[in-house]
Amino acid sequence: MEEKTPKVESLRVFPVKALEGVDVKEAEVLEGGTLARDREFAVFDTDGEVINGKRTPLVHRPDVKLEDGAPVISFPDGEEVKISEEKGRAESLLSDFFGVEATVRRDGSLGYVDRRSMGPSVVSTATLREFASWFEVTVESARRRLRANVEISGVLAFWEDRFVGEDAPSFEAGDVRFDGVTPCGRCVVPSRDPDTEEEKDGFRKTFIENRRETFPEQADEDAFDHPYTLMIIGRVPEEDRGKSVSVGDEVRVL
Repeated sequence: MEEKTPKVESLRVFPVKALEGVDVKEAEVLEGGTLARDREFAVFDTDGEVINGKRTPLVHRPDVKLEDGAPVISFPDGEEVKISEEKGRAESLLSDFFGVEATVRRDGSLGYVDRRSMGPSVVSTATLREFASWFEVTVESARRRLRANVEISGVLAFWEDRFVGEDAPSFEAGDVRFDGVTPCGRCVVPSRDPDTEEEKDGFRKTFIENRRETFPEQADEDAFDHPYTLMIIGRVPEEDRGKSVSVGDEVRVL
């Protein structure tokens, strides 16, 4: 059942690309259109390729937190490093951990998001619950697998799908406008248990079957190239960049 007041339920940024996310109460929209601290740092190998979850399940093991706005990586052996202040040590620890010569880079104006011309990812709490039911996992496990920036409660499952496609509406969270750009195609990461790194057998088949059965009537099916998608990627217009979105902000469809 749809709740009465749609709102921003949570905000999650990923200070180090591919590593664990961090919940924040408020996030500024940067000049590049992404959220502050989201994918601000990334780890690269000597070929300039980013180390991410598509390459290795090891990315699920370190924890990340923010201390005075700076990301701190905590490794399974107990070592901790503030990546912005101890770059050399961070690269040494990451090299040992991933088994490659690692280099840390920072982009404070846009972040190392996959889609450089787009902005925050959006999903509803109800969508996370639906996904969790497909695979008999917790909603928090669904959050960690799907890795959305903005979570909206008080709406139906797959509410976010309506915002992509021709003539799609936009929505506001507080006084920040979000335009939907594209459905988010999924990779191997959602199929993994983030704690055990074990991949679910038959994940893609089960996902696609359930996605087709639950595709919302109000969404533009032509905007979806394939059914292996969940959540959307949005864009904040330039006039709203520099503003902030907060947990608890009321959400309005425009």
